[in-house]
Amino acid sequence: MALPLAAVAGVLLDRMFGEVSRWHPLVGFGRLAVGLEQRLNRGRARRAQGLGAWALAVLPWVALAAWLRGPGLVGWLLDVGLLYLALGGRSLAEHAERVAADLRSGDLAAARQHVGWIVSRNTSALDSSGVAKACVESTLENGNDAVFGALFWFALLGGPGAVLFRLANTLDAMWGYKTERFLAFGWAAARIDDLLNYVPARLTALSYALCGRTRIALACWRRQAPVWESPNAGPVMSAGAGSLGLALGGPAIYHGQLEERPVLGAGRAAQAEDILRALSLVRRSLMLWLAVLLACGVVGA
Repeated sequence: MALPLAAVAGVLLDRMFGEVSRWHPLVGFGRLAVGLEQRLNRGRARRAQGLGAWALAVLPWVALAAWLRGPGLVGWLLDVGLLYLALGGRSLAEHAERVAADLRSGDLAAARQHVGWIVSRNTSALDSSGVAKACVESTLENGNDAVFGALFWFALLGGPGAVLFRLANTLDAMWGYKTERFLAFGWAAARIDDLLNYVPARLTALSYALCGRTRIALACWRRQAPVWESPNAGPVMSAGAGSLGLALGGPAIYHGQLEERPVLGAGRAAQAEDILRALSLVRRSLMLWLAVLLACGVVGA
């Protein structure tokens, strides 16, 4: 039962305190990643350089976490602390709730600005429905990236697993762009994140389906996920959109270029209140995950 209880404790710490406001390890890791990229992504950078940079950035910290992890209470507390640092559930909720509050108050300019903090698309010309759609999409997708992916690898490998997933996901967010600068250098970061996310994303999609309109969510997942560009975001967002009865996806502007994205889900356009519905879906799914982990712990005890 030690690992399931550590998972519950880590989730509770994230729920109560959120991300560390000062001296968060991920801030230092981000600076390290920037420094590595500036030094190694020069000239005609190749995939091997990006893979080497990824290994230098991630593997020493995973090895350190594994080395520090020991038996007994100290090891258990380390697991709890590492999971807490790897989770971003409260931060996700705070960002999404801020956008929802902006829309409810009619402050579209603030809503555009605040949703721009959590999405990579251009938000300057979005109407209220477009802002709500962008925020719901980000909430569903980041439910996997900020919560469930870390929990999955924690369940397999303890604290070192949570560190591995969180750092790999951070590097994908920093290097995994299909731009001239990162197309070759960021290839390894993007592919490793895809690999680490493959199973968690599908478990997240299943959780979204079970916690909402199950039949519609599963049908959307089956039909729509294969045509979405991201192999992991497709299942998560299509199942989430179907579960909520919303139509997401569609055209969006990224890095100054219009991308014609497929429609995800089934139903009406997103509105401000749907942001909180998406957060509720993530929370119900999290409760399901913790219940399953605790049940597995009881059976295995």
